[in-house]
Amino acid sequence: MLTRIDHIGIACFDLDKTVEFYRATYGFEVHHSEVNEEQGVREAMLKINGTSDGGASYLQLLEPTREDSAVGKWLAKNGEGVHHIAFGTADVDAEAADIRGKGVRVLYDEPRTGSMGSRITFLHPKDCHGVLTELVTSAEEH
Repeated sequence: MLTRIDHIGIACFDLDKTVEFYRATYGFEVHHSEVNEEQGVREAMLKINGTSDGGASYLQLLEPTREDSAVGKWLAKNGEGVHHIAFGTADVDAEAADIRGKGVRVLYDEPRTGSMGSRITFLHPKDCHGVLTELVTSAEEH
């Protein structure tokens, strides 16, 4: 079962400048930042609020560390903006299997490590009405 909007991923050219915009404009502060070498991104998670299931909702700002990364290619084609939406679930494996059984392509055979030690997988945007969709089980849940 999907329990919340975990985060909205926003691709940007300059992470520091984009973080400063969200801090100055909306008062959002960086909850966590890291470099994910596998995905080729530097990221900042800005916590928006906590949720009743113990999770939280975030904005995930993504700056590519290399041009050939998925986010780098996306930025080159589309420019800055919303890259994906992520839904939280207590069991990313079961949720991905259930959704795959409904005919939606799941991009990873096995979930990978995401931000803050989470487990993630993605759903093909062509099967989700043009929206790249991520499923997330937070580190606390697995």
